[in-house]
Amino acid sequence: MLYLVATPIGNLGDITLRALETLKTVDIVVSEDTRKTGILLKHFDIKKPQISFYEQNEKRNLPRILSALQSGQSVALVTNAGSPAVSDPGYTLVRAAIEADIPITSIPGPTALISALILSGLPVHSFTFRGFPPRKSGPRKRFFAEDQESAHTQIFYESPYRLIAFLKDALTVYGDRQAAVANDLTKMFEAVDRGSLSELIAHFEETTPRGEYCIVISGLDRNAARSGSEED
Repeated sequence: MLYLVATPIGNLGDITLRALETLKTVDIVVSEDTRKTGILLKHFDIKKPQISFYEQNEKRNLPRILSALQSGQSVALVTNAGSPAVSDPGYTLVRAAIEADIPITSIPGPTALISALILSGLPVHSFTFRGFPPRKSGPRKRFFAEDQESAHTQIFYESPYRLIAFLKDALTVYGDRQAAVANDLTKMFEAVDRGSLSELIAHFEETTPRGEYCIVISGLDRNAARSGSEED
């Protein structure tokens, strides 16, 4: 069995009892970063062999993991934080396991995008998760434009080094929509800044961004857009 195990996104107390039971009983733990997973395992006094699995070594280590599964060993896949395969390694292993007819199950748990969404104060009835956008401004604007007319709330991940540039490009493409910027979720210094995109730009130009960010942006308000068009 391949177990896709969600791990805490910050606070170790968020790990589930089922996740702990699974990590204690599997034969191998497949980790995005064995050092970070080692800290988690040590904290809960779990001793298991690890195989690293990240973008640069997926092709090299995939056959080894599949061989272990096909020989009857149980494997848990974890990432540095959150749910495997959501903007993290895991997709290629899941596809390979399906093609090899290996049973798979998910051990659900924390996911940053859901925490950010429900804390944002923006509509939650429908949303689109876009993950990390392109790093350069031109491709990033085109990336945003794909959902410019969407009424769904948009969710993104972004690095602190590109946060302000991200917000400025979002303002250019979407207009001055309401948004929320969350970081350090579940940690001691958890913060969620809310406001219009222009207000958030002004805030982060005065406050240096630190840590990984989850950005939530409201979708197109079709009623407001229709009203504005009629007034024009």
